[in-house]
Amino acid sequence: MATLIEYPIGAPTSKDFMIGTQVADPNVAGDTNKTRNFTIQSIASLINTGFAGGYTVYTALLTQAGAAVGNIPVATVLQNTTGGTITWSRTAGNAAGEYTATITNSLFTLNKTMVFINNGSASSTNNIEWASPTTATVTIDTSADSVLTAASLEIRIYL
Repeated sequence: MATLIEYPIGAPTSKDFMIGTQVADPNVAGDTNKTRNFTIQSIASLINTGFAGGYTVYTALLTQAGAAVGNIPVATVLQNTTGGTITWSRTAGNAAGEYTATITNSLFTLNKTMVFINNGSASSTNNIEWASPTTATVTIDTSADSVLTAASLEIRIYL
């Protein structure tokens, strides 16, 4: 058997394989551990679905400018492992600085959804508050328009 120091170091691609053990299901009689090939892509997908952290995530840079009703936050999505699509709007009543993120399939779990947000490069002393009043929406309140400039936003949905 060769020792590990005899193998050259490579740069894996998503189509490359990695050998591993698929652990037996204790609920299946006679099931045993099996040696299997796993693609690098399948491992990356497992990690990106929140497996390692126990949550799915929507990460974006938000920018909102102007006070007109049509001026909603524009999201540059960096990562979305939630399985849903998030759209942004002004909160009902069109109050300044109040915006709503609505996710398809009502994937925001009550008491298991958390939001991290900052102003980005906008200079403001406004506090930013968030709430998840339903399984379909998260609201952001900056108390004024034009407060978000490439604001980092992360919405985590814990499993």
